[in-house]
Amino acid sequence: MKGHTVQFQSKPRIVATGTIAGPKECAGVVGKFVDKALSDDTFGEDTYEKAECKMLTYAVRKAIENGGYTEEDIDLLVSGDLLNQIISASFTARDFDFPFLGVYSACATMAESMAVAAALVDGGYIRKAVAATGSHFSSAERQYRYPLELGNTRPPQAQWTVTGAGAALLVDGRDELAEKSPVSITGATFGRVVDYGITDVNNMGAAMAPFMGIIEP
Repeated sequence: MKGHTVQFQSKPRIVATGTIAGPKECAGVVGKFVDKALSDDTFGEDTYEKAECKMLTYAVRKAIENGGYTEEDIDLLVSGDLLNQIISASFTARDFDFPFLGVYSACATMAESMAVAAALVDGGYIRKAVAATGSHFSSAERQYRYPLELGNTRPPQAQWTVTGAGAALLVDGRDELAEKSPVSITGATFGRVVDYGITDVNNMGAAMAPFMGIIEP
């Protein structure tokens, strides 16, 4: 470790991914790259929270399937979401038999899940891990701003939480399975919390953008 950065000696490989996204997200170029593009953001469920959980479950299963493995091959799921008690990730984990480690870092949850999974794989504690996260615009609005049912007007500058989920299957870079992919995780840098005093709930970018200029090599 050097400073806040950890270097992974085995360079864990991402051998497969699983992705799903909502109608708004798939309206542009992103749509042709996801495994499943939704035409209905409820995903056939009667609540947005259930839809969010279903999307995350789909992404995890799809990553395993795309890698050519079965659920019995997986040693650990590292996942999180934006809701209280990371309930979407917890309910997703309920549908699988492998162990679950819940994480939360808001918009950085996917990065954290991959860093934690990569560290455990690099340390030799596990051989295969799925790192995942998901969110839903409508459940996030209820969580952080105003429930859509209230009919509040969104200001033009308001950011939009993604409706979608993604999962990545990681294996040890020294494993023969690593030949399936040239994409490796060589290290991870863990940051610290800095409060810029942003109080506008519609302006997430103002709270995050300053970090783009202070990242150290």
